[in-house]
Amino acid sequence: QVQLVESGGGSVEAGGSLRLSCAVSRYNSTRPCMGWFRQAPGKEREGVAAISAGSGIKRYADSVKGRFSISRDNAHDTLYLQMNNLRPEDSGMYYCAADYRSCTYCSAGVCYPSSAFSYEGKGTQVIVSS
Repeated sequence: QVQLVESGGGSVEAGGSLRLSCAVSRYNSTRPCMGWFRQAPGKEREGVAAISAGSGIKRYADSVKGRFSISRDNAHDTLYLQMNNLRPEDSGMYYCAADYRSCTYCSAGVCYPSSAFSYEGKGTQVIVSS
């Protein structure tokens, strides 16, 4: 079982930056793959970024590629999402998530971060004003 607690959300003007953190508590020695997804009011979930257990593989949604960066500190069981050049359309609840099977899906040979995971946090709010 995995418990996830996000922090770092807030309000920022367009073009600004935020860094989200996720504290991970797990009850076995195996590290899960992890990711972030977001959801804005009235919209479907969107997978934002995913990272493999050893950090060797990272996947990003096309909408954030080049602006967001996912990383993890396995020594301290913490997941991060660095968000730069934020846009109003990035606003929403951001959720930290983990899975022991897969954190990505592939279509037509391209892989993307999932938007559904076995373990999910309660979320942190990000508001980007224009």
